[in-house]
Amino acid sequence: MFYRESGEFKTSYAKDNSSFPIAADKVIHVAMLVIALLVVPFMINDYWAGAVFLPFLIYAIAALGLNILTGYCGQVSLGTGAFMAVGAFACYKIMVAFPELNMIIVVLLSGVVTAGVGVVFGLPSLRIKGFYLAVATLAAQFFLIWLFNKVGWFYNYSATGQINAPTREVFGFNITGAEATPEARYLFCLFFVFILAWVAKNLTRGRIGRSWMAIRDMDIAAEIIGVNPLTTKLTAFAVSSFFIGVSGALFFGVYLGAVEVTEVFGIQKSFIVLFMIIIGGLGSIFGSFIGAAFMVLLPVLLKNILVGQLDWPTDIAEHLNFIIVGLLIMVFLIAEPHGLARLWNVTKQKLRLWPFPY
Repeated sequence: MFYRESGEFKTSYAKDNSSFPIAADKVIHVAMLVIALLVVPFMINDYWAGAVFLPFLIYAIAALGLNILTGYCGQVSLGTGAFMAVGAFACYKIMVAFPELNMIIVVLLSGVVTAGVGVVFGLPSLRIKGFYLAVATLAAQFFLIWLFNKVGWFYNYSATGQINAPTREVFGFNITGAEATPEARYLFCLFFVFILAWVAKNLTRGRIGRSWMAIRDMDIAAEIIGVNPLTTKLTAFAVSSFFIGVSGALFFGVYLGAVEVTEVFGIQKSFIVLFMIIIGGLGSIFGSFIGAAFMVLLPVLLKNILVGQLDWPTDIAEHLNFIIVGLLIMVFLIAEPHGLARLWNVTKQKLRLWPFPY
């Protein structure tokens, strides 16, 4: 079998604790990165960019952010859609106020603004947790959406309340606007996915990540051994909100180009991202990606097969999508709470030992 660690000797603790202790893992990730960089850009078109690749990359960043907060730190949040809206409106206001600012800096600043908002709404986590914290973040969802609708400054007093992304270039290529090519938009989003996934992987494997998991597993015991719940929880909210704010800025500026906050960033957006980490796997970087891929690809497959091939009505295909997602969530919560990522890890463990008993 190709997946083996026999013969791979580690000469230091750092090597044994590396992100990819087995050579096959490193080869697989490098191969996927090469395909993403050197193959997909030459095959992508407007349909594949709009239906699959851009939503997958952007939702993967949002799922990473929510997984850091809920999966690693154990703080339940139902305000993901609102924090994506914060990132989108911050991106819009920065683009309008500073037209010469590089788009990469604009997206990062949008994440910083969202991180600050996330810290403010994360303060209740110091006193409440579980269901009560979920209700508090749900209140943030409705409050922020109401605020963006009622205060005209956020959308520059537009009569429709809609915000539109101005045209911006990065290294001579249009990233936003009608002239932006699918290749440029895809590579721009892929850049942020790669950087943020690398940051998330290192954060969760380091001291900060261990503090998050200590608070998640037993906050009283974590405080006794020296973990500060104030800084740990607020750090989780800040990092999570930064990731979600970046995804919101990309969703507005690169993917849609025009946004009406109620229709795009409503409560359903929060539940979609939550379903991603439940199906993909709580407390797993890989689970965030596989959950995002599942939630993006399932409607596309149902639409192409049921509507395109079998001529089913579109509404039946959409209802079937809801039924499948709902059933899977119940199955995973009951049978495998750690989602698809856990099933993949079990498969890898079996491959490492096969054909010997386990």
